[in-house]
Amino acid sequence: MKTATACIVYRSAPLRQVLLGRKQYGFGNGKYGGFGGKVEPGEAPEDAAARELAEEAGLVASPADLELVARLTFLFPYRPAWDHRVFAFWVHRWQGEPRPSAEMVPCWFDVSELPYDAMWDDARFWLPLVLAGKRFDATFVFRADNDTVDRAEFQMWPADGQEAQRAS
Repeated sequence: MKTATACIVYRSAPLRQVLLGRKQYGFGNGKYGGFGGKVEPGEAPEDAAARELAEEAGLVASPADLELVARLTFLFPYRPAWDHRVFAFWVHRWQGEPRPSAEMVPCWFDVSELPYDAMWDDARFWLPLVLAGKRFDATFVFRADNDTVDRAEFQMWPADGQEAQRAS
């Protein structure tokens, strides 16, 4: 199973907003999502997330400024090559301004107006929980269309945050 990352860049002043990117090609083409990608062999998920954020959005963040908020497993029974596990990180601090890359075009969205209809179907299940401060493991099983969630399972982490100090 492939391992990947996703960064949730959030700002709260003056409005509560999330930075999403519209994928320009490849897996998820045309959909909005967080910034992230494959974890290279020997690379820590935090390092991969910071690298991908810089490559895709032009934002520089230290791995120490990333907080693991979810471990997401995506299962595609009708296309198993797409199965992957994603470490989702909350980005607390960064430097720079979002800029388009060949892969992603960044756009700020008010939290109340997130484009769930233009995102992977799973986002409507897990992203509101992250935005509400929840931390968890989740598994999503997709239907034969490889686009719609058939089943979602969640295991919430203890409130003290001891479940996951690091992604590894």
